Formats: sequence, C-alpha cells, structure tokens
Amino acid sequence: MDLIDDPVPGQNTPEYTVSEISGAVKRTLEDEFGRIRVKGEVGRVVRARSGHMYFDVKDDRSSLACTTWKGQVARLAVVPEEGMEVVVTGRMTAYGAQSKYNMNVDEVTVAGQGALMALLEKRKKALEAEGLFAAERKKPLPFLPEVIGVVTSLQGAVIRDILHRLRDRFPRKVLIWPVAVQGTNCAPEVERAIKGFNAMTPGGALPRPDLLIVARGGGSIEDLWGFNEEIVARAAAASEIPLISAVGHETDTTLIDFVSDRRAPTPTAAAEMAVPVRLDLMAWLREANARLGRGLAAVLDRRGQRLQDLSRALPSADRLLEAPRQRLDRADRLEAALQSVVHRRRGALAEAGAGLRPQVLTAGLRQRRADLTRVGDRLQPVLAARVARQSELLSAKLRSFRPQMLARDVAERRKALEDRTARLAENGATRLRRLSDRLEALDRLRQTLGYEATLQRGYAVVWDGDTVITGKAAAEKADSLQIQFADGRVEVGGKPAATSAQRKASKPKPPEQGSLF
Repeated sequence: MDLIDDPVPGQNTPEYTVSEISGAVKRTLEDEFGRIRVKGEVGRVVRARSGHMYFDVKDDRSSLACTTWKGQVARLAVVPEEGMEVVVTGRMTAYGAQSKYNMNVDEVTVAGQGALMALLEKRKKALEAEGLFAAERKKPLPFLPEVIGVVTSLQGAVIRDILHRLRDRFPRKVLIWPVAVQGTNCAPEVERAIKGFNAMTPGGALPRPDLLIVARGGGSIEDLWGFNEEIVARAAAASEIPLISAVGHETDTTLIDFVSDRRAPTPTAAAEMAVPVRLDLMAWLREANARLGRGLAAVLDRRGQRLQDLSRALPSADRLLEAPRQRLDRADRLEAALQSVVHRRRGALAEAGAGLRPQVLTAGLRQRRADLTRVGDRLQPVLAARVARQSELLSAKLRSFRPQMLARDVAERRKALEDRTARLAENGATRLRRLSDRLEALDRLRQTLGYEATLQRGYAVVWDGDTVITGKAAAEKADSLQIQFADGRVEVGGKPAATSAQRKASKPKPPEQGSLF
C-alpha cells in the first residue's frame, strides 16, 4: 500500500485511497464472518433479466441485502418468497462502488415446520383458485392398462412393493423413470419424468404408458417437500396420462395429491388401483361363459321346439314335388318346339330381306324425296294464309285494349318486379353476410394453423434469405442465418435482420455521371 507524504511535519497518520479502504473493508468482512447462516423474514424479491436474484432478509429492526447469482438460483432447494421465514446460508461481502455490504446466498431453507405448513397452505390456495383441484378436470383411470409408468427412486422398498403387487394381481409392462425423491433435485427430476412420459409416442418402440404412478415412502414434511413444489403440481395437472399419486403414508398429504387424478394412501395401494385381480377376472369370465352357454342352449331348445311345431303343419315332401315333377316330364318336347320356332323365324327373315337390295332402297328413297317436295310446295301457301289470319286476329285484339288497361297492367307488373327485386336484394345481402362470416372464420383458422401463431408460443423459425432451414446440414451450408421470433427477425449474431426494402437500400448505387460543364 502506497503512503502519501504528510504535508504537515510531525504527523505520520497514513492516508488511503478510496479503492484501498473499500478493499480493506471487503477483506475484513469476508475474513471476519466467512460462511454464516442468518434467520429472518424475506422482504422484497427481485429477479433480474440476467437471472440473478436480489432480496432482503429482515427482522423487526434491521434488513440485510442478499444476492444469489444465476448459477446459484438453479441449485436452491427453496426459492425465497416475500413474507417467508427462512434461514439463508452464504458469505458476507462488500460492494465498494456503492459503499454497501450484502450477503451472497447459495442455500435457502424454511425456518421451522410451521413456516413450511404456512407456505404449503399459501401454494395450495393459489393452485385451488386456478381450478387445478376441480373434480371435473380429473381423468378416469384405464380399467386394464397395457403399460404403467412409475416415477420413483430405484433405492428403497417402494418400487419392489409396486412390482410385487402388480405381479400378484395382474402382470403388466412397467416403465420406471428413476428420480430423487427428496432433496434439491427431487422437484425438477419429478417434473421432467412426468413431462418425459407424456412426450413419448403411443405405440412406438418405447410405448407411452397408459397410466402413471408417482410414488415415495413416508417421511417428514421436509423429506416430502419436493412433492409440494409448484412445478411438480403443475406438471401433474398438465399430464395427459391419468396419474396416481402415492407419496408418503396415509396421513401424509402433499400438493401432488390434490392435482392428481387419484390419490393412493400407499404405493402398494396405488398398484392395487392400477390393475384388477387377474384371478377374479378369470372367475368372472368363466361364470359369464357358463351363463352364456346356458342361455344359448335354452334359446336353441326353444327354437328347435318351435321348428318342430311348425313342421307338423307343412305338407309332405312328395306332395310338394308332384307338380314340378310333372312339368319336368314335359321338358323333352321343349327342344322340338324351339327348333320349329327357329325355322319359322329364319324363313320370315329371308322373305323380308329379299327386297332389301341397294337398287330397290335407292329407288324408294328417291320416290319418298319427291313426295316430300310436292307436299312442301302445297304446304307453303297454306301456312302463309294461316299466318295472315293470325296476324289479323292479333291486331284486332291489340286494338281492343285501352291505354288505361295497359297502364294498370304495366303498374301491376312494375310493382311485382320491385317486390321481387327487394326480396332478391335482401336474399343477396343475407348470403353475402353468411359468406363474409364464413370467410372470417376461415381466416381465423388460417391464422391459428399458420406458423405465426406458433411463434407467439415461444417457437422460432430459422431462415437463409427466403428459404426456411429445417436441418443441421442445410444450416451448415448457409452463408447467413436469421432467426424469426414473434416480434421480428434477428441475425445469428443478435442484430435485427434486414427487411427486403433495407436489403435493396443497402446495395451500392452506381456512380453518377459527372457534369461536362
């Protein structure tokens, strides 16, 4: 540390720079306190865009500023909320630029079981207000699922109890998603397991389960706290697969119990809810088959007796076949009759065809044409006279009409035309309104199915100029890439993508010709 000479002789008090004194205070704080634990009530909580968290821990007289960096926030077992009683653990430090000290917190725990219960009740009321506990949104369990997904730990007796119970009642395929069932990693791993099972393809190489069981053995409220986290409750509520919660013993209650489709008091009871007893089903099937056989036998007996009763009223078979047999005996004369008919028809055809020579046909057509010409010559004067008489009659009728009658007829016909025109206009307007409504509905459907609506949900589209990039190979070959979000495009480097007008404007202009004067 550099010392500045004292301008007053006889005084040897050292002078510090501002940075030197700030560094000395920072080192003193960190060396004196080191890693400490502080108990208090959470005040304001601020999440910065960078991901860092800033909050206060206070008591009735003082307040301590706390900071948790982005990487530390993801590892917090409990996220601080305003009004929560907590115990925070971290290191004291100072920020010399503003002459402030604060605590870098990397661990947060709830202070006592009473505070945990108060936090649990607060979360429960919030989720209930959203309707996640409503009975009408709970899905029925499948009667006999083909595949059952189990979210639990591979250590412990829970998974062995479930598998043993399923094997005793009705063996089914079981997919196990191992998770931590307590501690910091419990909530995010359980959330990923539920979402992962729902993301599987039905009927795929690894088929999606028909039923989910989230299970854990008993424990204290701190041990079960991972199943009280909001992310776990929301993942269970959003599950498309029916879900049974089997967390803890019968007296233990967690948030996932309220949002799940069924709650089991124990993991073994969850296995019993999942499948029926195979032996009971087989006994029921045997009994049903026996009843079906007895019913069919009774029906056949009644139908047979009815058939016998009806057969007594029928004549004998010989009497029924007497007339057909007689007709069959006369069939030997059918061939001779057919031959005789064929000979007669052939002779008639020969006689008719004898006069059908080409010369005869030509002469006949010539004679018919001459006859038609003579008839037409006689018909023309007659038609002319008929037309003249009809013209005279029509002229007489027209002269008989008075102008008033014509005007009244015209007025009536004009009114009828106006009425029909009004109805036609009304019908046209109605049809236009229907077509407009349909066009608006189709436009809304187009907007819903278009990719712009998908961008509003957080997705993005990668472009190479005017070409959509859909694969890694195409992206590697592209000269430049733009990412389109809901509110615009950006280059891969983070700059806004130029529009077509801007790209045209950015092209260099050809040099202008200089003046010759």
